[in-house]
Amino acid sequence: MIRWKLPLIAAVALAFGWSAADAVAQTPKRGGVLKFAVSAEPPDYDCHAATSFAFIHPVRPHYNTLLKFDEPNYPKVKGDLAQSWEVAKDGLTYTFKLKPNIKFHDGTPLTSADVKATYERIANPPQGVRSIRKAAYADIASIETPDPQTVVFKLKARNASMLTNFASPWDCIYSAAKLKEDPRFPEKNILGTGPFKFVEHAAGSHWVGERFADYHEKGKPYLDGYRAIFITNTAARVNALQAGEVLAEFRGHSPADRDKLKAALGDKIEIHESPWICSLVVTFNTERKPFDDVRVRRALSLAIDRWQGAEALSKIALVRHVGGLLRPGYELAANAAELEKFPGYGKDIKAARAEARKLLDEAGVKDLKFKFLNRNVPMPYTPVGVFLIDQWRQIGVTVEHEQLETKLYQAALRGGNYEAGLDFNCDFMDEPNLQLIKYISADRSS
Repeated sequence: MIRWKLPLIAAVALAFGWSAADAVAQTPKRGGVLKFAVSAEPPDYDCHAATSFAFIHPVRPHYNTLLKFDEPNYPKVKGDLAQSWEVAKDGLTYTFKLKPNIKFHDGTPLTSADVKATYERIANPPQGVRSIRKAAYADIASIETPDPQTVVFKLKARNASMLTNFASPWDCIYSAAKLKEDPRFPEKNILGTGPFKFVEHAAGSHWVGERFADYHEKGKPYLDGYRAIFITNTAARVNALQAGEVLAEFRGHSPADRDKLKAALGDKIEIHESPWICSLVVTFNTERKPFDDVRVRRALSLAIDRWQGAEALSKIALVRHVGGLLRPGYELAANAAELEKFPGYGKDIKAARAEARKLLDEAGVKDLKFKFLNRNVPMPYTPVGVFLIDQWRQIGVTVEHEQLETKLYQAALRGGNYEAGLDFNCDFMDEPNLQLIKYISADRSS
């Protein structure tokens, strides 16, 4: 598949109450249930197979990982389940000591065997298990558990990303006993060591977690629980925030909705904005004609005015920057001058579209028509899809917009049941190896 990048998405997170500085100064108080909105629903419960915010917002609070990010000092990492760790001088051995007295929500103790079983499932998934990040752990040669509190990873080759990989929020640690009974147990069941126990998932309505009284960090969590409310309609989500029916939305809103909330709520609302490590990607199914012809794919890429599109879409949607593989502003990312040298990134759109029409003629493609697969999450998928279809119209291509809910949309992309579609490439940190993983061939990564 040939994929190219659209502007990086910028997120607007909303939270009521106090400023970050005030929060640091205050002594946390126990109690309360946090209600927050989620604009889509998780397709299943398996962290290792997931990529979407719709999964991580409601599901992730039930789990821990080996390491986690030290948020104020990003990208530094700190222990989550790990109490300490050592990396051998040759970079081929990582030894972790686990914190004592950690329990799963069913009361069973966590040991190094659980960490081993989890990472063996990620690195070498059994038949029927999908591991999205299998390739990230291809350098693991073996995992040893010399005692219940120690786990040792031996690598085949040095990997500069390995320590930060262990901080991936997607690497939820599962029960070895449950995985032995059924490797697909996490798809339909929740059993973690995290700060919140699973209560219920009412499809199409909400997700509920409650405080885990035996959580290994004494006194935490402070909340009694949380309720993730699935609100797919944008206007309804804005209204819920404005009315105080939900207290936060962690993914983002359009500039217009952000301004509407600020105008309505004044100093009762806080808006925090930062760039995502996330790109929207047009992908073509090269097993279907005429997308098996590189000239057709190149023509459709050349037709897109990325620079004007970023400017226009930034006023109505969550897209803002023109980017390459890495987040604009990241020290290793291509800058604007470098990007302009790539096909489709030049600023002479008339010349680009003339070349696009010529390429279609050379390929013998007349009156091209196709269906464009998209996700039914209004922001930012709908406006970007509409924008793309308009861009292709200007070189004589007719496109039908098909938007599906998250589960069906992802199944169509993964199953190859599409002609062209709007995919996303997102991950948890600035790391070139991670941003490239989605482009590894399917025989090496699902």
